[in-house]
Amino acid sequence: MSPVGIVLVSHSAEVAASVAELARGLAGGGETAPVAAAGGTPDGGLGTSSDLITRAAEEVDRGDGVAVLADLGSAVLTVKTLLAMEDELPQNTKLVDAPFVEGAVAALVTASAGGDLDAVAAAAAEAYTYRKV
Repeated sequence: MSPVGIVLVSHSAEVAASVAELARGLAGGGETAPVAAAGGTPDGGLGTSSDLITRAAEEVDRGDGVAVLADLGSAVLTVKTLLAMEDELPQNTKLVDAPFVEGAVAALVTASAGGDLDAVAAAAAEAYTYRKV
């Protein structure tokens, strides 16, 4: 079984890349599941790009699923549109309803430990329950 890939979609390339780096660092030592940032627009501006999302998903796809986490509304809408097209993203790609930072860390830790796509999505979604006070 191959690891589930993770795609982090943000309106900012810097935010997506930083969250990916943070998740890799917190996922522990050794080999981590593939994670790719898909942030901003191709010209470096703020926004989302279906092309960047598609490329990131293809980059992390190892055949056992791709979990996509998005930061804000239009990023979610872009991913939903790509999923509705049915041939833009790898088969077994799932948009995960989770907080962006905490969900990314939980998803990558679970994927790196060998969790399947449902387990990765559940771990990321569970991050909504993390209390800070």
